[in-house]
Amino acid sequence: MRPFVFFYATYVLCLCLGLLCLLFVSCWRSHWRGGFSWDGSAQQFNWHPVLMVSGLVVLYGNAVVVYRLPFTWKQKKHTWKLVHAGLMLLALLLSVLGLCAVFDFHRGVHIPDLYSLHSWVGICTVVMFTFQLVLGLAGFLLPCSPLWFRSTLKPVHIWMGKAILILSLTSCISGINENLLLTLNGTNGEPYNSLPMEAKFANSLGILIVAFGLFVFGILSINKWQRPETDREIVHV
Repeated sequence: MRPFVFFYATYVLCLCLGLLCLLFVSCWRSHWRGGFSWDGSAQQFNWHPVLMVSGLVVLYGNAVVVYRLPFTWKQKKHTWKLVHAGLMLLALLLSVLGLCAVFDFHRGVHIPDLYSLHSWVGICTVVMFTFQLVLGLAGFLLPCSPLWFRSTLKPVHIWMGKAILILSLTSCISGINENLLLTLNGTNGEPYNSLPMEAKFANSLGILIVAFGLFVFGILSINKWQRPETDREIVHV
């Protein structure tokens, strides 16, 4: 019973960090950057960090630990495969919508796309995420998928899932830093290196994103928190 108490304490802290990430990114873009719209203006760009943090970090992070919840272990694994896949699909849709927001904004103000390291890492993350989701749906949810393919795919699927989370954290943190450099150093207000309140708040968002990622990886790293596999589940992966 004690390991479960420790798990749920860790999981609740992870959930709280995820909610704080959503709160901080929403407050940052609404309080300092003018709120939200979808009209090609800077307010449309504000959807980009909100949707990316929501999809690539918070929702994705919760989706990868869904099998670790002890109350799901006595239930059918197929049900939680569907939950896992549904959360991943929603995370991808939010991420694609976030990309649409920034590309549409760039077209409106004639800014070139995909020139920065942040954008390269971000687009690679979404492409890899899409490939991972399609491969996972084909390998683990299609009844016609052969067992040898599922057993071969499983370690690759796990490795890619962790790699995507690392890339997601990297792209979000680099995006925060890039945006602060471009906006604060391009205005008549306080520059970034003077650490105005907006910079402190956005930097704190970055720390929260890192902390959330560390908690997710902490949950994934403890073997006794893995879902126990029955003989039938091992056969069907």
